[in-house]
Amino acid sequence: MRFDAYHPMISALYFLFLLSFIALIEHPVYLGISFLTGLIYATKLKGKSALLFALLLLPAIGLYAYYYSRYNHFGVTNLRETAIGNMITLESILYGGLRGLKASSLLLWLLCVHEIFTTDKIVYLLGRISPKLSLYFAILLRTAPKIVTTAHRIQCGQEAMGRGIRQGNFYKRVRNLLRVGSILLTFMIESFVETADSMRSRGYGLKGRTAFSLYRFDNRDRLVVVTLFLGGTLLGSAYLLDQMVAHYDPKIILNPITGVSVLFYGIYTFLALLPLLLQCVGEW
Repeated sequence: MRFDAYHPMISALYFLFLLSFIALIEHPVYLGISFLTGLIYATKLKGKSALLFALLLLPAIGLYAYYYSRYNHFGVTNLRETAIGNMITLESILYGGLRGLKASSLLLWLLCVHEIFTTDKIVYLLGRISPKLSLYFAILLRTAPKIVTTAHRIQCGQEAMGRGIRQGNFYKRVRNLLRVGSILLTFMIESFVETADSMRSRGYGLKGRTAFSLYRFDNRDRLVVVTLFLGGTLLGSAYLLDQMVAHYDPKIILNPITGVSVLFYGIYTFLALLPLLLQCVGEW
C-alpha cells in the first residue's frame, strides 16, 4: 500500500513539513540525509528514471559549487587565486555545494510529490475552499500531458498524408510545423470550451454544491498524524538545543557530533523514510 492510499491531507501535511525543513536547514548532515532518502523513495516510486535523474544532479552540484565560489568571496581558507585576483575559498565552495545539494534534494522530493499527488487529490483538498481554483488546477495539470498526446496524434496523421514536420525541404517543413501548431491550438481551444460548458451544466461552483470523494479519515491516518507531530516536536527540540547550527562565513562552524545529535539524525531519517516504510509494511 503506497503513501498515496492515505488521506490527501496526510500527504499534504507531510510533504509541506519536509519540503519546508529542507528549504530552511543548512546543516550538511540533514541535507545529505534529505538527498539520500529522497533518492531512495523516488527510485522506489519511479524506478531507474529517478536514479538516472539523481546521477545527473551530482555533476550539477559540483558545477554550481565551482560557479558559486568564483563569484562569492568569503571565508578564511584560501585555495587559489582567480585570473582577476579574487580568492577561491574552501568555505565558499562548501557552501555552494550545500546549496546545490539542497536544490537537488528538493527536486528529488518534488518528483515524489508529483507521483503521490494526483489531480483528484488536489481537487479534493481545494474543492471545499475554492471550487473554481481547484478546477483551474485540475485543468492545468491535465493540459500538459494532453497537449503532448494530441500533438503526437496530429503529427502521425500529417505524416500519413506526407505533410509531417520531418518531410520535404526546409520551406515545406516550416509550413508543416505551422500547420500542426495551428491544428493543435484549435483543438485545445475547443477542448477548453467543451470542458467549461460541461462543468457549467453539472452545476460546478454553485452555492451549496456538495463534492463526492472516496477519502475517509480513519485510525491509520490518525496514527500517521501523531507520528508526524512527535517527529516535528523532536526536531524542533533539536533546533532549540543548537543541534542544527551551521555557519560558513567567515569560517566553518558546526556543532560537534554527539550521542544526542546522532539521535536527532536518526529521528529525521525515520521521518524522511516514513512513506517508504509504510509502503513496505503494506506490501508485506
